[in-house]
Amino acid sequence: MEYIYTSDYQAMSQMAARWVAREVLRNPALVLGLPTGETPIGMYRYLIRLVEEGLISFAETCTFNLDEYVGLGPDHPQSYAMYMKAHFWIKAGLKPENINIPNGIAPDLAEECRRYDAKIEQAGGIDLQILGLGLNGHIGFNEPSHNLAIRTHVVDLTPETIKANARFFSSMDLVPRQAITMGIGTIMQARKILLLVSGDNKKEILRKAVYGEVSTIVPASILQLHRDVTIITDIKI
Repeated sequence: MEYIYTSDYQAMSQMAARWVAREVLRNPALVLGLPTGETPIGMYRYLIRLVEEGLISFAETCTFNLDEYVGLGPDHPQSYAMYMKAHFWIKAGLKPENINIPNGIAPDLAEECRRYDAKIEQAGGIDLQILGLGLNGHIGFNEPSHNLAIRTHVVDLTPETIKANARFFSSMDLVPRQAITMGIGTIMQARKILLLVSGDNKKEILRKAVYGEVSTIVPASILQLHRDVTIITDIKI
């Protein structure tokens, strides 16, 4: 596990973008796992700038998003599909056929989970998985629990996660209570993992994830067992 400390959010975002750009230059047909949330927005902006300057291209890159809310269609303003359209997919020049995200309004959610895993397998697995870190230690929407699902699954969001995401909705009552998320096994099978963490409010959970015992109560601690994890953060621990 490599730990890279940067001075602030902007420096972290620039470093992360350069790190991802290096991987794309090495392998233009990279299979890339993507997160949502506030933390990766800066990285996405810098990557788009590199595309606009002609320094990299995502034309051959295949992407798989970590998760999507259950009950929100791709055109819902708070769906993660809409987030990705606004912050990355279109501006980065990704081909529509190379974009993948769980369908939160699939009529059979269990089948949708199986379909998503099969699609990842057909793509040859994920080369680089980018992750954020939740305040309770979740990665994707793999919440603290006594056991963690291995494959893509439907998860009940914890009260902490619902509260954290309420700022994106006009009312707490409108925050979805479930999501489809890649499982821990799928994440851990990625050849490389890049974890982005920003803000002193995540200092304690980052410390637990990096230095604490591996536990399902801190899902991100499982990353200690991966062979190739890089953490880029503006937090000193």
